[in-house]
Amino acid sequence: MRALLFDAGNTKLKWGVLDGGELVRTGSIAQQTLRESGFSALTTRLPRRIDRVIACNVAGQTFATRLSGVIGIHCERDVHFVRSEAEAHGVTSGYANPRQLGVDRWVAMIGARAAWQKALLVVDAGTAVTIDALDRTGRHLGGRIVPGLHLMCDALNTETSDIARAASTRRTRASAAGLFATDTKAAVETGALSAVCGAVERAARELRGTGARPVVVLTGGDASRILALLEGKPIHRPNLVLEGLAHILTSET
Repeated sequence: MRALLFDAGNTKLKWGVLDGGELVRTGSIAQQTLRESGFSALTTRLPRRIDRVIACNVAGQTFATRLSGVIGIHCERDVHFVRSEAEAHGVTSGYANPRQLGVDRWVAMIGARAAWQKALLVVDAGTAVTIDALDRTGRHLGGRIVPGLHLMCDALNTETSDIARAASTRRTRASAAGLFATDTKAAVETGALSAVCGAVERAARELRGTGARPVVVLTGGDASRILALLEGKPIHRPNLVLEGLAHILTSET
C-alpha cells in the first residue's frame, strides 16, 4: 500500500508518503504560501500514484474542502479525515466528549503510544502549545493548552505600547540559554520560552508525582527551540502526527 498523509495545521501543512509501512518522503508548506500561490505549490511536490489518502486537519472546514478537491483531481482518491475517538489504537481518551479533543492531539498521542508503551507527556509546540499526559496503559489523563511562542510575543507587541516600541527599535542580544535579557525584544522572546518550558516541566513534575516516569515527546514547529532548555532527556519527533497517521493506516490493513 502506498499512502499520502497530511497534517494540516494553522501555520503549516505537512505531508508524507507511506510506502510499505515506512515513511519514505516528507515535506511541508506554509499555509501562507498556499493562500498566496494556490495549491499548485503543493501538488507539484506530490506523487500521483497513491492507494490511500488520510489527513489530520485543524485548519478548518473550508481548508478541508479545498484539500479534498485538489487531491481528488491530483490523485483520483478521496481524502479520509481522521476524527478523535473514545478509544482506538492503544489510546483511551480522557475527554467526557471525545470529539472535542483536538484531532492533532489525538493523532500525536497515537503516534507516541505506538513508539513507547510507557507513561507519556506529549508536547506539540506549534501556534498553540498542547501538553497531553498518558499513563502506562495508554489512558489519556488530560491535557493543557497555552499560547505558542509567536502568540505570546505577538500579544505583547500588539496589546502594549511601550513594549512594542522598545522591541521594534532594539536588536536582540540574548542567547536562548541566558537567564535574563538586556533589551526588550530579547526579554519578550526569552520570557515566552521560559513560560512554555515552565508549563512543560510543571506538567512532567506533576505526572512524576503520581509515581510515573514519563517519556517526554516533543513535536511541532517550535519544538527545536525549547528542546535544549528542558530538564531531563526529552525526545524530538518532528513528524509525530504523520507517524500517528501511519500507525492508524497500517494497523487497519
